Amino acid sequence: MSEDVLFEIEGPVAVITLNRPAQLNAINSGIRHGLAEAWKRFEQDESLKVAILTGSGERAFCAGMDLKEAAATGLQVPPRDFIPVLGDNIHVTKPVIAAVNGVAYAGGWLFAQMCDLCIASENASFGITEPKVGRGVPWATPLIHMLPQRIVMELLLTAQPLSARRACELGYVNAVVPLDRLRAAAMEMALTIVRNAPLTVRAARELVYLSTEMGRSAALRVGRHLFEPVYMSEDAQEGPRAFAEKRPPKWQGR
Repeated sequence: MSEDVLFEIEGPVAVITLNRPAQLNAINSGIRHGLAEAWKRFEQDESLKVAILTGSGERAFCAGMDLKEAAATGLQVPPRDFIPVLGDNIHVTKPVIAAVNGVAYAGGWLFAQMCDLCIASENASFGITEPKVGRGVPWATPLIHMLPQRIVMELLLTAQPLSARRACELGYVNAVVPLDRLRAAAMEMALTIVRNAPLTVRAARELVYLSTEMGRSAALRVGRHLFEPVYMSEDAQEGPRAFAEKRPPKWQGR
């Protein structure tokens, strides 16, 4: 694991931290390689049920690409595996929460966007800053499913940031909390998810993403297919049994 990415375990939750606070956690080779390893470790460890992605320091979640490194290497079109992106070149089947502490610009917004849920600190902001430096923004494509079209157009053309409060009003951010409560709030959400049946959680997560790519009838068919093994699982019998016996369920994930 790169020293630019920290991997902590708190019970069933992995906390992955971008760790270049002096550089506003800008994306360099250390972060790229460290994140790739972190996601692999999270996915392969069956005891870990949810991950939280955050940044070191109080100013930035991630300010985007390390432009000094990009200038030194003469980077042109980044290869598809250049940055580890969940749902694109990285396969993770478990929920991930972005805990955005400060600015999330360019590739930093990409990191927040690729997560399933997002909690932001009051000082957080989101910006598509690539137009200011002549870079491309293909990563922003999914935003059209997450924000109104006119808002996406404004963000792309003006390169002006969106505050955490406004992002929450628009439904992009799940909650805005004081900076000193950010990690605790993300952990509370993670543990709430952990208490639910893991097979249902995984299938529901997949359902949301597949449904954005197809029409109503096709999505309903996919939904039935996704949840058939959930209905047939031992956990599907354990849940009602635990309710009837007035005790917490003991999920087996099978």
